[in-house]
Order: sequence, then structure tokens, then C-alpha cells
Amino acid sequence: MELQPHRVDYWLNAKPQDPEKFVAEVAQVCDLYQEALALEARGVHLVSTDEKTGIQALERAAQTIPMRPGQAERQESEYIRHGTQALIANLRVATGEVIAPTIGATRTEEDFAHHIAQTVASDPLGEWIFIVDQLNTHQSEALVKLIAERCGIKSELGEKGKSGILASMPSRAEFLKDKSHRIRFVYTAKHTSWLNQIEIWFSTLVRKLLRRGSFNWLAELKTRILSFIDYFNKTMASPYKWTYTGRPLAA
Repeated sequence: MELQPHRVDYWLNAKPQDPEKFVAEVAQVCDLYQEALALEARGVHLVSTDEKTGIQALERAAQTIPMRPGQAERQESEYIRHGTQALIANLRVATGEVIAPTIGATRTEEDFAHHIAQTVASDPLGEWIFIVDQLNTHQSEALVKLIAERCGIKSELGEKGKSGILASMPSRAEFLKDKSHRIRFVYTAKHTSWLNQIEIWFSTLVRKLLRRGSFNWLAELKTRILSFIDYFNKTMASPYKWTYTGRPLAA
């Protein structure tokens, strides 16, 4: 292979503060992926969930010229900005389908809690396991209150920043991770975004729709993302073959 001095690839030399905890967190997620089909057979929904924020509705200033023999497709480099949207999506690990997506202007803790409520509503009495990263909105007061309500938990939750379950992010996370709950969350270790399978699907969305798209307004961007999800589920969805051996899984 010839040297290519003009290219630079970034990498992260992760140094976890607690290596044993890091290994255990990674193993827990990988074990769940291996169990996805068995969980699905028992009626347990294992989903990989995350946000893709700042999706720009960019309208090309001139029409794209299609490819033809001897000439690549030519895309106008100038564009008009029409704002951004945030996508919150779930990947059903057992099937590779994207389910119950939400798209809006923001990704606040209320937005994420609403997204989880919408997802759970598809099987309100079912068992759910959400694989998420450690973002603060995934360990929020709104999320704790939602899960307590949906699981019929009547115990006192305390007060945010002061006492009880709501006192801090770690205390809220412990509640949300509780295996006795019908709806629970499993958190990926820090610096392991590649461990969350929905990130693989996000790269597919970028390659097949967003990178080459031209969107005249925000509503068109939202409509085309939802249409792509529907098309993907019907024609492309399949479970990822999880072969993690210490390197990120390619899309």
C-alpha cells in the first residue's frame, strides 16, 4: 500500500479510570446483543437508542447534474440553509429495523422522555431494554418519573439535586438500570459510541440520504428521513452480525 501523507485518521486512546468496570460494561452490552433473538422470542424488546442532532436541511443552489458515461455526478457546492432537526431513533437489535423514530427541533430531556414514552406505547405492557450512552438526558429527572409511572413504582423519588433517587445522575442511573424494572436502561461505557448499534445505522442514513440530498425546507427533510426509514425497514433491514473482538464494527 502506497503512503498517503495527505490523509489523517483520528483515533482515541481510551484510558478508563476503572478498567474492570469498563470491561464489565462492554461485556454486558455484547452479551445482550448475543441474546437478542432469545429475548425477542420471550417478548423482550432489546433496542439500541440514540440521537443524531444538527441534521441540516441544505438546499443545493443549483440542480444536481446526473452521472453519465465518463463523468461522475456533479453536485452544486453552494447551498441554502433551512435549519436543523434532531432525530431520536431506536434500532430493534433482533431484526435490524428502526422503530418509533421522533424528529424535532431539539433534544432536551423532555424530548428524550417523550421519545421513550412513544416507543413503549407500541407495547405498553411489554418488557423493554434500552441500550444508550451516558448522556445526561439519558439519566434525567423526566426519564426517572416516566419509568416510575410506567412501571407502577410508588416509592418516593426524592428531589432533584437534594435527596433520594433524583439526587444525582449516578443515583438516577442506578434506578434506570434496575433489572427488576419492566423497562430498564443499559449504559455503554464512556468512549464506546461504536458499541451502540444505532450508530451504525446513522452512518447508513448519512451515506444513502443526507450526504447527497437537497432539502428545500425542514418539513421535506423530516418527511424524507421518515420515508427512508420505512424503505430501509422494508428492503434493507437485517440484524447486525455482532463480531466485536476489540475493534469497532464497520457499517
